[in-house]
Amino acid sequence: MLFARIWFTVMRRKAVTCLTEPLFFDTDCLSAFLWVNDQSLLSQLYPGRIVIPQAVYTELSNPKITHLKARVDALLSDHSAKVESIEMNTPEYELYRKLTSKPDPGHVIIGNGEAAAIALAKEQGGILASNNLKDVAAYVEEFGLQHITTGEILKEALEKGLITKDIGNQLWQDMLRKRRKLGYPSFANYLEANKE
Repeated sequence: MLFARIWFTVMRRKAVTCLTEPLFFDTDCLSAFLWVNDQSLLSQLYPGRIVIPQAVYTELSNPKITHLKARVDALLSDHSAKVESIEMNTPEYELYRKLTSKPDPGHVIIGNGEAAAIALAKEQGGILASNNLKDVAAYVEEFGLQHITTGEILKEALEKGLITKDIGNQLWQDMLRKRRKLGYPSFANYLEANKE
């Protein structure tokens, strides 16, 4: 019941973005675009604002998925994105460590990528880009984080004329085929459920 309440609260919350706030991507959200080889959509929407936590970059550097690392490296080489480490003895590090090893009562330990993105977004006043609402929803609520999902990114791309609804539906289906969990069976369903 608590998860359902948090889920709906997060889904109703609009990501109020300005043109300078960094977006801290966790592995799942970033890889949704990498798996379908459409990371250029992120570059067009958020030039220079994409931040990849070092923990996420490490997860995407798995030798079994070298094509994903190559796509991330392309984002880095054209300066669309940057990798950011969490330094020891900083507020980011303390929060990261807490989320990955000793969370507050009522919270579960979360993955390194999600924890790094949350810690950086919270401490630097950025936007969390994550589809993993099961792990991040409580923290989005608790820390008052701005939050976007793949659905919101595709919706923004549609509104800015970067994609059509048909292209959005095709991307969504391609992402689902790559086992990305997007919460809806199609982009059209997402748009219908998230009308303004």
